[in-house]
Amino acid sequence: MTSTYVEDIRVPVTRVFCGPCMVTQIKKDEKDGYWAVQLGFGSRKLKNLTKPLQGHLKAVIKDKQGPRYLREIRLEKEPEFKVGDTILASDIFKKGDVVSVTGISKGKGFAGVVKRWHFAGGPKTHGQSDRQRAPGAIGQGTTPGRVLKGKHMAGRMGGDTVTVKNLHVVEIDQEKGEILLSGAVPGRSGGLVTVKRLHAGKLSELIEEVSQVVVQGEPEEEKKDNPLSPEAAIDKEENVQS
Repeated sequence: MTSTYVEDIRVPVTRVFCGPCMVTQIKKDEKDGYWAVQLGFGSRKLKNLTKPLQGHLKAVIKDKQGPRYLREIRLEKEPEFKVGDTILASDIFKKGDVVSVTGISKGKGFAGVVKRWHFAGGPKTHGQSDRQRAPGAIGQGTTPGRVLKGKHMAGRMGGDTVTVKNLHVVEIDQEKGEILLSGAVPGRSGGLVTVKRLHAGKLSELIEEVSQVVVQGEPEEEKKDNPLSPEAAIDKEENVQS
C-alpha cells in the first residue's frame, strides 16, 4: 500500500496493475444460459500451454505468447466486445467510481481458536496453567451425542475468497495500466484480484469518509469550561489552595 493526496487530504491507497486484458471467450445466453466474457491477463510462452488451452486460445495467441490467467466475468446483457479485443482500465473505470475487489486472502497456516475465532481462553489461575489458549468443551453430552457441524475449532486459517466492497478509484494511469484504489484489498502483494465496477461515484464522498475517521482534540476553551476535564480540576484546586 501507499498513500496519495485528494484535495489536501491524505488517503491510503493500493496500487493495482489492471490490464490490458484480452477477451478470450464470450458466453451466450442461448447456448450457456447466461452472458459472460472470459478475460485473459498476463502472458506466458506457448510451449507452457497445454494442447487443449492452445486450441481454446488460438484466436488470441500472438508471437508464441498466450495469457497466463483466465477469469470469467458475468454480465447482465450481451457484451459489446468480441474475441480478441483488448480492454484497458480506462475503458471500464473512471475517477471516483465505486468498485469491489475479490481475491484470495493471505494464508495463516494452522491456527488455534484464540487466533482463528477470537476465543477468550480459560482462566490463568486456580491451577489451570495450561488452559489459557485451550478451546474448552466442544459438545453437550449424550444429547445430541455428536459435535455439531460448523463448530468453531482450530484449523487452517486464511486462503479464502474474500470480497471488499465500496472502494473508490482514486487515480488511473493509462500508460502503466495501473489504478489506485482507496483502502486495502485482500491477498498478498503480487496476488491476482478481480475488480468489479459497482456504480459511479465522486471523490468528494471518499473525502467525507476519511475526514470522519480523523479524531480532532477538544479545544482548550472547552476543556477549561468542562468540569470533568483534568485541566479544570487542576485550576479548581489551585483556586481553593490560594
